[in-house]
Amino acid sequence: MAERKAEVTRNTLETQITVAVNLDGTGQLDVDTGVPFLDHMLDQIARHGLIDMEISAIGDLHIDDHHTVEDIGITLGQAFKQALGDKKGIRRYGHAYVPLDEALSRVVIDFSGRPGLAMDVEFTRGRVGGFDVDLFSEFFHGFVNHGMVTLHIDNLKGKNTHHQAETIFKAFGRAIRMAVEVDQRAADIMPSTKGCL
Repeated sequence: MAERKAEVTRNTLETQITVAVNLDGTGQLDVDTGVPFLDHMLDQIARHGLIDMEISAIGDLHIDDHHTVEDIGITLGQAFKQALGDKKGIRRYGHAYVPLDEALSRVVIDFSGRPGLAMDVEFTRGRVGGFDVDLFSEFFHGFVNHGMVTLHIDNLKGKNTHHQAETIFKAFGRAIRMAVEVDQRAADIMPSTKGCL
């Protein structure tokens, strides 16, 4: 199988973002987004997904974090789509339950070629430090719309907002790891009855 790597640059009047991914990495992250709590969450994706990622972003943070967070989701989705190529041989589906103390989240992903997000999360607070947790839905919308995936995110329990967010991102990383893994029993087979994804 060819190297499953990609690098994508997205420049707009609001943000300048470069994302590089290696889907067969060891969980290394080199990140500088200017949004510290997002950096912490991106580290969960890399570490628990065993994906090497380099993410740099310059955004209009003097306004707020919105454009930067959303556009990182968009660019990361584009990089995943590019790195996966035709998706032949992958497991396609992934799921994970992850606890952190009182919090528990479930994430299910399908690299289906069809974008869709169902996110059922009621954060107990509106902010973690200076980060507006509403922006997580913008991140995931950007990812699914440009990665062409179906994604279900459910926070099943949680009282601490930091814990809620961290379980979501850890489960997201674990679900991705499962879904993009090469299925040795079907290494040259398209995981769809349609013949394409």
